[in-house]
Amino acid sequence: MKKYILSLIVTVSFANAGLINAIALIVNEEPITLYEIDKTMEEKSLSKNEAVKFLIDEKIYNQEIKKNNVSVDIFDVDNYIANLAAQNKMSALEFKSLVRQQQDYDAFEKKVKEQLLHQKLVRKIATGNIKIATEDDIKIYYENNKEQFTLANQIEVVAYISKSKELLNEIKSNPMMNNENVVSQALSLKQNELTPQVKYIINTTAVNQFSAIFAQNQQYNMFFIKEKNDIQTLSLEQIKEQIFQKIMEKREQNYLNEYFETQKITAKIKALR
Repeated sequence: MKKYILSLIVTVSFANAGLINAIALIVNEEPITLYEIDKTMEEKSLSKNEAVKFLIDEKIYNQEIKKNNVSVDIFDVDNYIANLAAQNKMSALEFKSLVRQQQDYDAFEKKVKEQLLHQKLVRKIATGNIKIATEDDIKIYYENNKEQFTLANQIEVVAYISKSKELLNEIKSNPMMNNENVVSQALSLKQNELTPQVKYIINTTAVNQFSAIFAQNQQYNMFFIKEKNDIQTLSLEQIKEQIFQKIMEKREQNYLNEYFETQKITAKIKALR
């Protein structure tokens, strides 16, 4: 009897495993399993229908990348990071060090790679199909969105310094906490006196928020941004290239959305379960 029960349990286990890994849909001859659907529902907090839609979109997107022979290598990633660093007046080494202090660097590189893949795919698909932004387009965008292109010349902060990164993280959770191993001081900072690294951190942190924790002079540092004053609107010449990129990215994305809607309509999708 014990042997029979054990045999029955093993049989049921294998049957369940087969069901979990069973194919739910086939999209252009590529499968999506029940396991993938359940995992997507859990990881992204989606309903079953939303998870299925997400996976179909992802499958078609990856198929287009393969079909168009789009790829990104480490040199593409390094060039992108070097350009990003230069825009913030930092060396690539300084910028990478700053990123490592704020987040998982492998995750950051993965995100950059996905972004570059997306850009390359858009340009391959959309070449010749998108109107190039003109000087008038750039001027109109600037006039209608000046609030996007401002810079505070004076910033009121509370600076925190400690040899313990964990203590600074605790202060983020409980700003009223006092600890003798954390030095805090109210400071008035001027934009033109900041190092490129500190400028990047200050300008990417909103008012009433804590900045990312960063290392400097063998200690951990953090800012709480109290106020940003003497707000200056950057001139059109200063951010013309940035606006051009914004307009083109929007046009490319709109074209890509339409393109993939067509791909979904024409895709061979077969539901099995």
